[in-house]
Amino acid sequence: MSTLPKIAWIGLGIMGSPMAENLIKAGYSVTGFTLEQEKLDRLAANGGTAAGSIAEAVKDADVIVTMVPASPQVEAIAYGPDGILENARSGALLIDMSSITPQTSIDLAKNAKEKGIRVLDAPVSGGEAGAIEAVLSIMVGGEQADFDAARPVLEALGKTIVLCGPHGSGQTVKAANQLIVAINIQACAEAVVFLEKSGVDLTAALDVLNGGLAGSTVLTRKKDNFLQRDYKPGFRIDLHHKDMGIVTDAARTVGAALPVGSVVANLVASLRAQGDGGLDHSALLRGVQRLSGQSVEG
Repeated sequence: MSTLPKIAWIGLGIMGSPMAENLIKAGYSVTGFTLEQEKLDRLAANGGTAAGSIAEAVKDADVIVTMVPASPQVEAIAYGPDGILENARSGALLIDMSSITPQTSIDLAKNAKEKGIRVLDAPVSGGEAGAIEAVLSIMVGGEQADFDAARPVLEALGKTIVLCGPHGSGQTVKAANQLIVAINIQACAEAVVFLEKSGVDLTAALDVLNGGLAGSTVLTRKKDNFLQRDYKPGFRIDLHHKDMGIVTDAARTVGAALPVGSVVANLVASLRAQGDGGLDHSALLRGVQRLSGQSVEG
């Protein structure tokens, strides 16, 4: 019998599936639940156990990990008679790795405490590739003791794991991360169109740019997307639109100006309005192409 804690995993999407599989590879027993049967079948095929409900997944779990799109989904799976808080055992540790509003995380921790359930907010950065390779950056909010207990689990999922402060802090740092990523992608997209219209060898140009001060993880990860116009979603525009709403709202609350971020938030929103919400966020390039008079396929 394994001495490792038993894991329940709720939410097996683009990020959740490979992350759960990495825990299985690390020797953990993982019972998962999600709404899509094919994702449950994938989990079972990779050595996990498919549950028929949230209640079934969490009832015997020592650690519960949630990875769903936004605050409404976190609230839907956490609360109510069929939710996590009513069905998890007292003493369980709930690690919410979704990207949601800081206040939702604060409220969840407060309500869970009344049930004897410990909570960490632990959103991630690194996209699908980072999830597959287990090199995610994980920003955590919560108590030190709970963070220490969760660290071995998180180390099977990511490379940079930092406790950022009390409940909600992980989400605040994730909001800042999404601000930086969106602005960076937009800058790369503008550079790509500028280079193409100037007749420069784009592959060569991006290679040399990425070797200097203009280089970034964003450019490394998204260079092929730009070159091949491949927008298969690693992180969808729809989700980045949600995240830009979180950061602009949170910034307004604390009185921080986001002059460039606000513009990029509108550019993300405009892409979504033009039907590109299901594409990878590197599709910000399509918006720049349209503004520059270039034809956009699809």
